[in-house]
Amino acid sequence: MLLLSGGTGTPKLLNGIRQYIPDEEITVIVNTAEDLWMSGNLICPDIDTVIYLFAGMLDTGKWWGIKQDTFNTHKALRMAGHNEILQLGDQDRATHIIRSGFIRQGASLSEAVSKTASMLGAKANILPMCDEPVSSMITVREGTIHFQEFWVEKAGKPDVLGVEYQGAQTASVPEAVKKAIKRESNIIIGPSNPITSIGPILAVKGMRELILSKHVVAISPIIGYEPVSGPAAKLMNACGYEVSSWGVAQCYGDLLDIFIIDEQDMEMKSNIKNMDFAVITADTMMTSPKKSAALARVVLQQLI
Repeated sequence: MLLLSGGTGTPKLLNGIRQYIPDEEITVIVNTAEDLWMSGNLICPDIDTVIYLFAGMLDTGKWWGIKQDTFNTHKALRMAGHNEILQLGDQDRATHIIRSGFIRQGASLSEAVSKTASMLGAKANILPMCDEPVSSMITVREGTIHFQEFWVEKAGKPDVLGVEYQGAQTASVPEAVKKAIKRESNIIIGPSNPITSIGPILAVKGMRELILSKHVVAISPIIGYEPVSGPAAKLMNACGYEVSSWGVAQCYGDLLDIFIIDEQDMEMKSNIKNMDFAVITADTMMTSPKKSAALARVVLQQLI
């Protein structure tokens, strides 16, 4: 079982899939283009959300960070005049320190993630999309800024003029990712932002070609003309895509074999079905573990 994941929608789906598939049989290739070095440590938001989910530590109220974490270090740094873009919990910061220590000792990102996940008790196979630095850079009227600056520091308010995956075309697919893809018949593209969560994964040189030969099932993160969460609307518009499931389908194009859209978008099905893949409708609003499990069951039924 292999999924492509960003930081919110796909972990909710993973929470449902875990009710049917043992963690040890799940592989997740995770976006790293939102990573950044901050306060001396490498922060990997999407990877850590997946690690914490499988380690039983995730704050599923926010779908990021560790449940019941404290923020004393972050508050102390702010009082001292040291501004951090991201609000890091104390236990969460320990993860960043441990991972950064492995990297300083010469480990690749893949190795550091594997060691950190194992230390925290996550049994799934969690793989970064690449080992080289890649950044989702957002062009706004004032210039080009990192995704975290756009989304967190500026609260997603600036108009978006363009999106670039800086470093993606010189990055390479890690051997662990190649092996994981080659041994699977199916790949699930989770309901994460198609531009800054899934887009960077597909932009890594050689990744799309590896996936193209597989049976791909994708779930739309858009219902009607609005994303379920996050800044996908501004980002899709800036990249020339309609903010709809139709637009998401165009993002993924010839990769798709099965495309799952929300049951509320039944009227869009006739437009989307003219493309060369099957369209399935389901309740994609994962507002509870039960609803996540129900959507996971629909997804698993589409696998060959």
